[in-house]
Amino acid sequence: MKPAPFGYVRAASLEEALDALRQHGSEARIIAGGQSLMPMLNMRLTKPAMLVDVMRIPALQEPRVEQGALIVPAGVRQAILLERPKLAEDLPLLAAALPWVGHLQTRARGTLCGSVAHADPSAEIPLCLLALGGEVRLRSRRKVRGVAAEAFFTGMMVTEKADDEMIEAIAYPLRRHSTGYAFAEVGRRHGDFAIVACAAVVDGTRMRLAIGGVADRPTARDFPHLEGSALDDALNAFAWDLGAGDDLHATARYRRDLVRNLGRRVLQDAAKVAKGETNREAAPCRS
Repeated sequence: MKPAPFGYVRAASLEEALDALRQHGSEARIIAGGQSLMPMLNMRLTKPAMLVDVMRIPALQEPRVEQGALIVPAGVRQAILLERPKLAEDLPLLAAALPWVGHLQTRARGTLCGSVAHADPSAEIPLCLLALGGEVRLRSRRKVRGVAAEAFFTGMMVTEKADDEMIEAIAYPLRRHSTGYAFAEVGRRHGDFAIVACAAVVDGTRMRLAIGGVADRPTARDFPHLEGSALDDALNAFAWDLGAGDDLHATARYRRDLVRNLGRRVLQDAAKVAKGETNREAAPCRS
C-alpha cells in the first residue's frame, strides 16, 4: 500500500515548524527519521493532511550536556548518539539499550525523539527515559514546557503532547555516583520488537525496574533493597499488575515469567555495578 495524499513542509527553522503545527493542528505530523511514521502511513494507519519535516533545522542537530542531563534534540539520529565517545560513561543504560533498537539501517535514520513521540510500549528508548526519570521537552507557539517521562506516556502510542506541540528535545539524566544500571530484553530475533524489555537502576536507597512490552506503556516501579523471597514476591506482584495479555508473539504467562526472571537478573546486575563488583557501565545485554 501507499500513503494517502498529504502536504509536505520542509521547515528551515523551529519557528516555521511551529507555525505549520499551529495552522494544521491535529491534521499535521512531525517527521524526522520516519522509521515509525512511514510504515504507518503506508498501511494507512494514520492519514495526516500535512507532514512537517524538521530534520534540516540546525538547532535540533546537536546533543549537549546541560544541568546534569544529556539533552537530545529532535534531529539527533540513533546511530549518531550511539557513536558518541562518552555515551557509555555518561549514560550506560542508554548505551546498552541502543544496539537493540531495530537494525543498523533503521538506527541510521531513526531519531530518539521520534521513538519517544511514537510511544510504542515495547520500544527501548522510551523505556530508558522512564527508568532514568528523564523529561520530554515540548514546544509550541503558545508555550514551552517539560513533562516527566512518568507522566508523558499515557497509553498505547498515546502521549501528553498536544496537537500543536512538537518534541523539541528529551533529557536523559547522566550517570550518578554509586549507581548501577543494567538492560536486557527478549525478542524473537535481535532487532525485533521486544516481547519483554527490562531496564534497572540501583543506588544506595532504592531499586528501580522499568518494563516494556507488557503493559500499554512502559512502566516503572521502585522497590527498597530486596533479596531472596522478598524480591521474588515484589516482582511477582509487579508482573501481575502489568496486566499482560496473549498475542501472536507470546502468552501472558510467558511475559509474567520474563518479568520475574529477567527483572531479577537486571536488578542483580545493576546492584553489582553499584557496589563496584563489576565495571560502572551497564551490565551487558542478554536475551
